[in-house]
Amino acid sequence: MMPIPPPETRNAAGETRRVGVEIEFAGLPPVETAELVRELFGGRLEMVSAHRLKVVETRWGDFVIELDTQYAHPDDEVLKTGPKDDTEWERQRHQMRVDFHTRTRELIGDVVTGLVPTEIVCPPVPWDELDRLDALFEALRGHGAKGTDASLLYGFGLHLNPEVPSLEVSDILAHLRAYLLTAEWLREQIDIDITREVLPHANPFPKPYALKVLDPDYAPDIDTLIGDYLEYNPTRNRELDLFPLFAYLRPDYPHPLFADRLIKPRPTFHYRLPNAQLSQPGWGSVVEWNRWLEVEKLAADRQRLAERATAFVVKHTQSPMTRWLQKLRGWMDES
Repeated sequence: MMPIPPPETRNAAGETRRVGVEIEFAGLPPVETAELVRELFGGRLEMVSAHRLKVVETRWGDFVIELDTQYAHPDDEVLKTGPKDDTEWERQRHQMRVDFHTRTRELIGDVVTGLVPTEIVCPPVPWDELDRLDALFEALRGHGAKGTDASLLYGFGLHLNPEVPSLEVSDILAHLRAYLLTAEWLREQIDIDITREVLPHANPFPKPYALKVLDPDYAPDIDTLIGDYLEYNPTRNRELDLFPLFAYLRPDYPHPLFADRLIKPRPTFHYRLPNAQLSQPGWGSVVEWNRWLEVEKLAADRQRLAERATAFVVKHTQSPMTRWLQKLRGWMDES
């Protein structure tokens, strides 16, 4: 399968847009996974810690392969904090603390291997090369990696990070509106796994927020857009997480979530909805990219976007009596 071109193929700088891809799975530990990535895409293997590795200097950049829990990896703050003073005794005490911390995190990783997923964070890939990245999914499948539907305990996902075609607030708002109108269709097409529905990682947007954003008179500047998002969505756990984009645009925005080290500022939409369908031959990043493009197509057609937004607001703000009368008319028309 080939990736479909988006309505806007280039970013604000005129370069080919890129897509970051993240995949979670079980059945293959980080070391074996990293070796597999290196075999496929070349590069050089780097051991960051016992359960976090990199494959660097590939054609696209660096892959990160790790157990998907922060407790299996040394804390950067502990590693970067130096001795309290320059005495020999304090230097030794500091080194003992670092060694103990590192070894403890390694042991935690050893214990949870097989219980928490392995994650691959791919470097940004040009959208028109996603079919080459899909060799990774075929290789994972062939080496026994297990996706979302392999167990009721596996709430694994695939995340896409499409680079935004524009940094203008009007264009960002158009894509957000298009997503709100397309989300139900995407959920039906993907057939979201029941475990992922229960877990909070890809929660839908609350309806009051959708009504606010889809109101034809809603025309925020970037700070208003961010403020309204925070009011209704004070969490990273949304099917379309805009915090990485907002943190990129406004790194000094005065809110504690913007200091969360799990939020990586970047000019992308962080799309978290898809399952990790490794049991399906032919499934991969291209399948989910082509689905995502329904959002971009709607965002690019401003007249259709406005019509659908108005219809959504009208439908969901009608009184119960009006909705009942409409249903009654529908039943009468069918009879």
